[in-house]
Order: sequence, then structure tokens, then C-alpha cells
Amino acid sequence: MPLPYRWLTALMARYNGTSILIDCGEGTQIAMKEKGWSPKPIDIMCFTHYHADHISGLPGMLLTMGNAEKTTPLVIIGPKGLSKVVNALRVIAPELPFEIEYMEITEPEQNFLFDGFRIEAFRVNHNVICYGYNIVVERKGRFQLDKAMALGLDKKYWNRLQKGETIELDTGTYTPDMVMGLPRKGLKVTYCTDSRPTESIIKNAKNADLFICEGMYGEPDKKEKAKEYKHMTFYEAASMAKAAEVTKMWLTHYSPSLIRPEEYKKEVQAVFLQTYIAKDGWSEKLLFEDEED
Repeated sequence: MPLPYRWLTALMARYNGTSILIDCGEGTQIAMKEKGWSPKPIDIMCFTHYHADHISGLPGMLLTMGNAEKTTPLVIIGPKGLSKVVNALRVIAPELPFEIEYMEITEPEQNFLFDGFRIEAFRVNHNVICYGYNIVVERKGRFQLDKAMALGLDKKYWNRLQKGETIELDTGTYTPDMVMGLPRKGLKVTYCTDSRPTESIIKNAKNADLFICEGMYGEPDKKEKAKEYKHMTFYEAASMAKAAEVTKMWLTHYSPSLIRPEEYKKEVQAVFLQTYIAKDGWSEKLLFEDEED
């Protein structure tokens, strides 16, 4: 539940002009306003599951997006029953100036491709159908000028090869690998909430630059309660982060009873050093490894 000093969990990600919102609990648009962000440019919404604390802010968010004169389509991704759930909530937001495109997750693991990135959904272990998400930006290899020149290929074809096209000419067939180097390390953010620890999470979070994970309980004596309600403790999350070899982990989705989660920072960092006790409004700019801010 939201507290006077803590909103419900949601993630806003931006890449190359596209904005992605994962979950939209009560108060999410207020949290965004506090951050100074507008809901107008939201292009994609993903829902982990349909418990109220993850979707109850949707009708108000849709109305605000409409009032902000959004006219481009909104893509919504979520588990089975997506359109039924959203349309039920839209009873109080029936008229919108933009279309909604539904992408329902039907498999244990499913990928959704967009311009320059993909969203990967993977099933986790909660008491209702629930999914975690990866946002993955792959990075092509460098254009090899010397190889392009050695081919004697007209410069007007270089850009097409860089974009992945195969060029058929009288002089032969030219493929991107003839002028491109090996793929470089891209970017990956993993978001997981409302789940017991699973091998699925470890596998899908592998080598993530940022792993955002639920830590419902920091108190060492709450493990049995976490098992009962299909959540996890700080230490279980940290163990998964270590096994997945992520760069860093942000804990989130704290129990209302967990008033001061930072009190357990030292203990959880003993399991995985790069653990951070996240707070509302946190943000970070992730860069490719050879870029500077």
C-alpha cells in the first residue's frame, strides 16, 4: 500500500525517444510529477500482473495522457486477460484521443521487438500469473571502413549495410558481416517484482547492468512470511543478483511494515555488495561502456 512518504512501485525507462512504464500503481502519476516527468510521451506500458497495487493507477494515468493531448498509439503489454482487465478499468476513462494496442503474453518467455530495443517477458512465481521484464538494447559492431573500401563498393551502399541490409549487385552479394565488426556490449535492465526466487529470474537477469528487484522484507525473521505470500526477502534477492552476476541491484517494493529498509543495508550487502536500497524518484543514466556522459 502507498505510505505518506512512499509511493507504490513503478519504473519509467527512456531510450532514444521512446518512454516505457512498467506497472502503474496508485499515485504513480504524482510520483512522476514530483520527478518532473510528463506522462504524455509514454509509448509502452508493461504490467507484471493485475494486483491492484500494480495497476490501480491506470485509469487516472490514461486520462492525464489524454488531457496532455497524446494522439499516438499506446502499446500495453501484460499477462493473459490484458484487454479484459484494462477495458474494465477504462469504464471511468472511456474516451481517449489515442488508440490502445494490446500485446498479450501467452508463453512462459516472450519477446516484443521495437525500434532499437526489445522487451523480454519471463514468468515468475507469485500467487497469480506474474512476469518479470528485461529491456534490452543490443549494439552492433563498428563499421569497418577498410573492409568497405577493399570491397570497392560504392559509398551509397555503406549505410544500408550498416542497417543490416543485404545488397544484391551485378558484381556480387554483399552482406553486413562483410563490413561490420563483432557485436559490442549493449545495455540490459531487469525488472522483477512479486515473486519467490526462481531460476527463471537468475537466467533472465544474467549480466544485467541494472537489476531492479522486489525486497518485500528486510527483517531476517520474515522468510516464512515471504514464502507464504509468494514474495522474497532482501537476502534472497541479493543471492539471485550474485548468481546472475549483475552489475548492481536496486531493491524496491517494500512491505508497509518495513519503515526503514536502509537499516538492513549492511547485512544485505554482505550477500551482494552492489545492492542499493532504492527510494522514490531514483534514476540513473546507463551508457554504453565506451561512452561518456
